[in-house]
Amino acid sequence: MQPARRFPELRGRSVLITGAGRGFGRLMALALVAQGARVLGTAARSGAELARTAADAALAARDGGAFEACIADVRDEADCARSVGLAIERFGRLDVLINNAARGPLEANADYFRAKPPFWEADPAAYRTMVETNLIGAFQMARAAVPGMLARGFGRIVNLSTSLPTMVMQGLAAYGPTKAALEVATVVWARDLEGTGVTANVLLPGGPSDTALIPGGVVGERANPTFRAGKGPVGDEGRVGGILPPEIMVPPTLWLCSNGSASYNGRRFVAKDWDPDLLPADAAARAVQAQHAAPRIM
Repeated sequence: MQPARRFPELRGRSVLITGAGRGFGRLMALALVAQGARVLGTAARSGAELARTAADAALAARDGGAFEACIADVRDEADCARSVGLAIERFGRLDVLINNAARGPLEANADYFRAKPPFWEADPAAYRTMVETNLIGAFQMARAAVPGMLARGFGRIVNLSTSLPTMVMQGLAAYGPTKAALEVATVVWARDLEGTGVTANVLLPGGPSDTALIPGGVVGERANPTFRAGKGPVGDEGRVGGILPPEIMVPPTLWLCSNGSASYNGRRFVAKDWDPDLLPADAAARAVQAQHAAPRIM
């Protein structure tokens, strides 16, 4: 991919990313510290993965960018408050929350793509873990982060979601429904935050991406090498002719953390439709989806 566009206002911006040890969270953290942002990255499961992100972030950092690691589980309300408090302690404030941490259908069935197990065969413990991480965890993080943002009159919340076909795909147990619920929650949050200087938006890749949530093959080697973000038809979620490179999430993430996204609140952005060759405002207009008064699945 081409080098990320520079956003000077991200220098010194304080960002908390959940699930920063791998996948989208790791890439976002590295891109943000390269912009000069100060990032607190959390992970619940693997301290080794988070340590690798920290080591790579130290090499990628520019213009005062920095990375702090914090082992924390978004399912734990006390951990959420502690990680937000640590970001404020280290960086003086918290400007951006990226709710990236997620548990996927692999939690319930390692072969879910092929087996498509019916919902009554889902493991209740795995189902509960997905709900508590993907939905309640995002709420608990936002609940801890928003009061400080409101006090300063500035903040960005970015909730990571999934494609519409995935929300109703058989065999995924709670994963799709939790992401659908998170999008509805984002609309509610955005309405509560209207006029405060704090925004809440949704970002999703637009199709299966080469992260650990997708079974089979070797993570990092499965993306379609010919795919170019923003060059295909807009929409058509979930049908992208292969697996998407996870790096497509970086350009819209940087913009959503920037001042330029201020006029967007309660909106849904699809990374595969973001053309990095366009000016950010034009890329955003291409990648954002039409707003609806209320969600509709059935």
